[in-house]
Amino acid sequence: MDAPFDSPTDSFPRRSQMSTIAMNPGFTRERASRAPRTTPVRLTRRGQVVAVVLFLGLLLAVLTVYGSHSAATGEAGAPVATRTVEVGQGDTLWAIASETAEPGHVREMVHQIQELNALPSAALRVGQEIAVPVR
Repeated sequence: MDAPFDSPTDSFPRRSQMSTIAMNPGFTRERASRAPRTTPVRLTRRGQVVAVVLFLGLLLAVLTVYGSHSAATGEAGAPVATRTVEVGQGDTLWAIASETAEPGHVREMVHQIQELNALPSAALRVGQEIAVPVR
């Protein structure tokens, strides 16, 4: 059956012997008993962006809940008896406060007048009307 070519004109090549190769399936009992290796998590660019946005959202929520609270309340404060003073030429907040304050307490009176009138600084304009506590 497996005969060499009888002549060069034969059109069919002879059949060769086939060999078998043992293939290793890649696992054995030793590997199967070992714990599988864990690989570190790698994030894509989109995953990194999502993680940063989630972190910032969580940070904003925490700061909103535990951040500083406004000092303004719905309750009325203690009433203060006041009089209205119109600022004249050359008047300063210190001079107006020193007329009302007790000796040695002018600085506290200046601060109280600023808070009472919601003044950003001690600067005054001629003709401006300010509330001054009565003592």
